[in-house]
Amino acid sequence: MLMPVLCTACAGVRSPAAGAPASPAEESPPIRLYVLDCGRIEIKDMGFFSGSGEPTGQAGTLTVPCFLIRHPQGVFLWDTGLSDSIAQAPGADPVGNRTYVDTPLSTQLRQLGLDPQDVRYVALSHLHADHAGNANAFTSSTWILQRRELDWATQTPTPLGVDATVFSAYRTAKLQLLDGDADVFGDGSVRIIQTPGHTPGHQSLVVRLPRAGTFVLSGDLCHTRENWQNHVVPHFNLSRPETLSSLERVEALIQDTHGHFLVQHAPEDIRALPKFPAYLE
Repeated sequence: MLMPVLCTACAGVRSPAAGAPASPAEESPPIRLYVLDCGRIEIKDMGFFSGSGEPTGQAGTLTVPCFLIRHPQGVFLWDTGLSDSIAQAPGADPVGNRTYVDTPLSTQLRQLGLDPQDVRYVALSHLHADHAGNANAFTSSTWILQRRELDWATQTPTPLGVDATVFSAYRTAKLQLLDGDADVFGDGSVRIIQTPGHTPGHQSLVVRLPRAGTFVLSGDLCHTRENWQNHVVPHFNLSRPETLSSLERVEALIQDTHGHFLVQHAPEDIRALPKFPAYLE
């Protein structure tokens, strides 16, 4: 197995404060990547993410980030996190996991001088509720999804982990349905790649930044860094073979680009990135 590139490598990446003026002798790079805090999930037992799902008695925390890219051709948002409504009252599930939102996504957008209608593209790694929770706020945006994902998430009965009410605006939104990979802006800087397995239409994002290099924003391709390092497929993934194939594909991409693999739910990976409103460029 190839050695993974830890996101702790991000620690040495230049990350100026948002809005900081460029040096007179240096033009500001055209692409910036912001990490937004879109909630967290307190897990009662992390054994849930193992291959067997057997309890371990060890609690843990999953981060729920969103990512905003400023590009010369428009603003791009990757995942919309847990619903802003949870900021008013934490959520809970039947097994004792709890969800929290400290700062609504809408508030963080305003800190960047943006409203939802300023976002040109919204792409969702998949349609589970912790990744699509605020999708309905972006009725003016073009939504980028895998066709397989939308077909799966809108079936009856509703699949486990999906809350169809949080993305119901898909019926009237501008949709860009994919049957594979896509180069969003046509310049290779923001690429969506299909990585099925967790769900049928799961996708990941490859961001190529002028200074910081290449990052793979992995959605739920992996839930923990241990799962990434050891290619552990959680028992609840819909396809183990597809998950393993997706992991191998992304691992090869990381090696070829000398890139950084980001486990979106891993607190240590998110802590290694510039804290909002700072950014990578």
